Amino acid sequence: MPLRLLLVVLVSAALVAGVLAAPATADVTLPSPTTDVDYQLGGTKALPKRVGIVVRDREARPSKRAYSVCYVNGFQTQPGERRFWRTKHWGLVLKKAGKPVVDSAWGEWLLDIRTPAKRQRLATIMGRWVQGCADDGYEAVEYDNLDSFSRSSGLLKPRHAKHYARRLVAAAHDAGLAAAQKNRAGWDGTTVGYDFAVAEECGRWKECGSYRSHYGNLVLVVEYRAKDFRYACKRWGSRLPMVLRDKALTPKGIRRYC
Repeated sequence: MPLRLLLVVLVSAALVAGVLAAPATADVTLPSPTTDVDYQLGGTKALPKRVGIVVRDREARPSKRAYSVCYVNGFQTQPGERRFWRTKHWGLVLKKAGKPVVDSAWGEWLLDIRTPAKRQRLATIMGRWVQGCADDGYEAVEYDNLDSFSRSSGLLKPRHAKHYARRLVAAAHDAGLAAAQKNRAGWDGTTVGYDFAVAEECGRWKECGSYRSHYGNLVLVVEYRAKDFRYACKRWGSRLPMVLRDKALTPKGIRRYC
C-alpha cells in the first residue's frame, strides 16, 4: 500500500475510533446552578420559593415547578426491596461466602456488576425504573452510588463501576433524562456521559473543587454536618447549589441553604 494511502487509512481509523469511544451528547435539560437545591429521599415536603431543584425517590412524585431529579439506587438495593431481589434476581446480588455484601452505613446489599452479562441485566432493570421516572415528569436521574465498589470487600473494582455507569447513563439518555454522577470525587464522570454531579459531603472532605473541575457549577451539594455546611457555603455557596440536611432526610428534619 502506498505510504500516502496508508496514512489516510490510519488517520480515518483513528477518527472513527475516537468517535466511537466518546460519550454521546444527549439532548437533555440540565439544572440551573443559580438556584437552591433540596434533598428529599426520606419523604417529600413543599419547597420554599428559593429552591428550584429537588431530588426525590423514584417512588415519589416530582415537583410541579422545580427541576426534579429522580433518585434510583443503581449500584445497591433499597432496604425495602430485598424480597424483589431475593425472589427475582438473587444472582445479581453481590455475595461473599454465600452471603450478600452489605453497605453497613445504609443496610443495603451491593449489586454484582463484575461481568458484562450481569451489568446488562441490571441496566435493563434500571432502564425500566428510569423510564418510569421520565413518564412521571422527572428531568434527571441520580444513580446511587458510584463508589459502592469501595465497600465491596475488594470484590468490585473501579473498572466494573465505570463500565456499568456507561450503561446507566445510556439508559437515562434514552429516556430523555440527564444523568447525575453520585459521589466518587476525583473521577471524571463526563468520560462516560454524566451531565452533572450530586456530591454528598464534599465540604466535609474538601472535594467540592474536584467535582467542579469536571462539571463547573453543575454540582449539587448535600452536607450533613453544620460545620461542614458552613465551610462549604463560605467557599462555594455563591457558585454551587447547596443544602444542609439531617442524615435521615426526614420531611420535618434539618434543611438550611446558603
